[in-house]
Amino acid sequence: MAKKSSIENNKRRAKLVGAFAGRRARLKAIANNESATAEERFEARLKLAELPRNSAPGRVRNRCEISGRPRGFYRKIKMSRIALRELGSRGLVPGLVKSSW
Repeated sequence: MAKKSSIENNKRRAKLVGAFAGRRARLKAIANNESATAEERFEARLKLAELPRNSAPGRVRNRCEISGRPRGFYRKIKMSRIALRELGSRGLVPGLVKSSW
């Protein structure tokens, strides 16, 4: 199990990403617009830099919803490989059969 603080920090980041997504997208569109003047683009970059760092989508870490583990994460089921194996062994995941030989 991951530390509670790590899980909570990640949740806080995900919430900030959602809150600032629209503003960040508008500023990025202006900053990357070739037809805009250099001053407008520079001003948009400065405003982007003023936004909170944790509002950037790249700072959110994929974590297992069961254990909070950050590595060995399957995006499709939002679970780590270890949690998936445990649930599969108990027969709680439909269609998953743990092989043994």
